[in-house]
Amino acid sequence: MCGIVGWVSFERDLRVEQATLDDMTETMSCRGPDDRGTWVVDHAALGHRRLAVIDLPGGRQPMTVNTPDGAVAMVYSGEAYNFGELREELYGRGHRFLTDSDTEVVLHGYLEWGEAVADRLNGMYAFAIWDSRVDKLVMIRDRMGIKPFYYYETPDGVLFGSEPKAILANPMVEPTVTMDGIREMFAFVKSPGHVAWDGMNEVLPGTVVTVSRSGLRTHVYWSLQTRPHTDDRDTSVAHVRELLDDIVRRQLVADVPRCTLLSGGLDSSAMTAIAAEQLAEVGETVRSFSVDFVGQTEHFIPDSLRDAPDTPYVHDVAKRSRTDHRDIVLDSELVADPAARRHMLIARDIPEGVGDIDTSLYLLFKEIRKHSTVALSGESADEVFGGYKWFFDPRAWEANTFPWLVRYDDHFGDDRDILTPEVMSQLNMDEYVQDSYDSAVAGIDRLDGESDFEWRMRKICNLHLTRFVRILLDRKDRASMAVGLEVRVPYCDHRLVEYVYNAPWSLKTFDGREKSLLRAAAKDVLPQSVIDRVKSPYPSTQDPKYAVALQQQCKELLSDRSHPVFGLISPDWLTHAVSVDTPQITPMSRRGLERTLDVAAWMEIYKPTLKLS
Repeated sequence: MCGIVGWVSFERDLRVEQATLDDMTETMSCRGPDDRGTWVVDHAALGHRRLAVIDLPGGRQPMTVNTPDGAVAMVYSGEAYNFGELREELYGRGHRFLTDSDTEVVLHGYLEWGEAVADRLNGMYAFAIWDSRVDKLVMIRDRMGIKPFYYYETPDGVLFGSEPKAILANPMVEPTVTMDGIREMFAFVKSPGHVAWDGMNEVLPGTVVTVSRSGLRTHVYWSLQTRPHTDDRDTSVAHVRELLDDIVRRQLVADVPRCTLLSGGLDSSAMTAIAAEQLAEVGETVRSFSVDFVGQTEHFIPDSLRDAPDTPYVHDVAKRSRTDHRDIVLDSELVADPAARRHMLIARDIPEGVGDIDTSLYLLFKEIRKHSTVALSGESADEVFGGYKWFFDPRAWEANTFPWLVRYDDHFGDDRDILTPEVMSQLNMDEYVQDSYDSAVAGIDRLDGESDFEWRMRKICNLHLTRFVRILLDRKDRASMAVGLEVRVPYCDHRLVEYVYNAPWSLKTFDGREKSLLRAAAKDVLPQSVIDRVKSPYPSTQDPKYAVALQQQCKELLSDRSHPVFGLISPDWLTHAVSVDTPQITPMSRRGLERTLDVAAWMEIYKPTLKLS
């Protein structure tokens, strides 16, 4: 896992821009703490920061191959889990390798198949290739969008990077946010390709973007397709397990210490249990980690999202699978620390997080990184198998909007309430969200003969796999890479996603519960407590001292009414929120306090120019 940056300019000599390339590259130092490298020719400049995971001495980048017609250079972030098979195929076609890294395999794959190398990859990746033979830049992102990838078109080329901060480090780019950027920050819908920073774009998941003297071109090499599912229940369950066994085995490959993230839920428990069985075959033990908060397990209070604390279930799995387990227990003072918030904001580049859930995730990864370099996560299983409570809510079935928004206000309130009346009057958020939803569902194909209910559920499943999951994957990637931890997501393997997506909803819920296929596929390796457990999301601290700290920090913010945050956030709303007695603070108010502090810190760090008209 690494950080990549680059600059292509057809009208200038980039060999005199080494200092700027260095500045762009250094913004990715957290993503790649082990090594750095740059490569510059007249019209192309590539930068790389490396987190060494496979072939520690041999995988240095940028990596180049000199051909009779010119050099081909690549910067690569991610993992190709099938690089062993590809290496053997390429060897048979005459290619010879100098390293054992997957990077070199992908580069030679491009030499053999061109842009079509993307069709052959299984993994998570974002990489860019400068092909001097034809003066062309090729940018490729993985199918599910696990690894981030951004670009910014210039009058004579393009800038690119793993994160917006790499592009913002180039003096050609002004850190500007328009009203559309504000909408994206507060909409919770993740419009494909849209970036809050003006002029910036994403390389879309499953897409190849090429830049040449004739301009920029995009090609979609993968998208989620509707296909008939003909397997019966037993065959479907067996195939899901077969896929999981293969996926976990592939994703355990690393030349550095690895572990699993264990929450005690069905997703992470199944993954951990399968990994434990596979490593036991070679005499190894899985190392697992979980997050908890001081006093949370002992004094847990059920709410509308969480029925029970995680820790008892975590320990059941750790005992059943004999993992080397450690609970990471965080206190409210640490979670409320402004320094931790700022670290997470710098990681994400934009204030669109979810408060203590973001900060505690960063702190969890920071602690895990002391012990492991690679972690396997259960992220995205809810999107793949249908695990969220709103999948079973008739309001979500019938709503003409994104299903997660139906319940979002119930738990977190409307984030727009904290904005100034002037901003609110121009926001048009309902129209923005509706346009995004209409665009999303327009691209979904209905199966011939599909019932109205199955069609509704297909749309809901598709929206989670093409919109909602990208919000969570981005959060996971930024929080983990901020501390140099590579987090792999087995449930995002495109083979599993395609197969389960096309299983009818009646099969996904054949036992009357959520995630029936996953539960049945992994029941032989799980404790009964986890098999019986209902869905519970990532934990949030219940310690009232956390809310007290938020109020105090916001009071300090209010003492300076000239702070630029009040160009977005209503001081009247904030004055009322900090005056409420702490026991009466609602989840909605707490969320607003967190959002306010996030926006204020973001403005201090990035000093964005806001164009709100």
